[in-house]
Amino acid sequence: MAAKVVDIAGLSLTFETKDGPVYALSNVDLTIRRGEFVSFIGPSGCGKTTLLRVIADLEKSTGGSIAVNGLSPEEARLQRAYGYVFQAPALYPWRNIERNVTLPLEIMGMPKAERQARAKKYLELVNLGGFERKFPWQLSGGMQQRASIARALSFEPDLLLMDEPFGALDEIVRDHLNEQLLRLWDKTEKTVVFVTHSIPEAVFLSSKIVVMSPRPGRIIDVIETDFPRGRGLDIRETPEFLKIAHRVREGLRAGHAYED
Repeated sequence: MAAKVVDIAGLSLTFETKDGPVYALSNVDLTIRRGEFVSFIGPSGCGKTTLLRVIADLEKSTGGSIAVNGLSPEEARLQRAYGYVFQAPALYPWRNIERNVTLPLEIMGMPKAERQARAKKYLELVNLGGFERKFPWQLSGGMQQRASIARALSFEPDLLLMDEPFGALDEIVRDHLNEQLLRLWDKTEKTVVFVTHSIPEAVFLSSKIVVMSPRPGRIIDVIETDFPRGRGLDIRETPEFLKIAHRVREGLRAGHAYED
């Protein structure tokens, strides 16, 4: 069995506000193993992104325990154990694509030649070879998001955290990027944790789907899939795919019923 990359037990998070406490996460237990593609899915405000941010040490849990590669989230962050892809590409408009991708490497003090070699490698991996000298405004939204993925991969983390990276894109572009992301996952063998609102996206991409309830976020169901790694979009028409999508949908409905 593959090693544990993320190990969460009894985790909770409560935000203290002037209007009283806000219970964001409650009693979350989850194990993510090396090489898995794990999607968090649930209604808006259920804590999907909050849970991702706890893994990334961008939020601090208030109860329970979490380990990332056997370390605390803070220690894992300081060791650059993960790359993070945000909902928006967050590219600097005054830096060309190569210099956007190499920004983390500049901060790390990596020599220029190595930075450029890394940029070339990962831009080619996301099918942006030849766009190094372009600026963000010269690229489509999907291309910008692929550049942000190349940046997250540039310092070669084992873990890739992705917060609804394709949520703002149209369906055709989103489908195309879903296929490219699967190929990227297959080539790099990274562990991926992916937040989405889309049932078809979660089922298509994932080796494991984590279904979450409305706030406070709890895990309702964890669904393992065994689709072939080289799958294409046509798999979405198969009975196996539709069966898992139905289970996800029923889990989301059950979560709302629990709240009521």
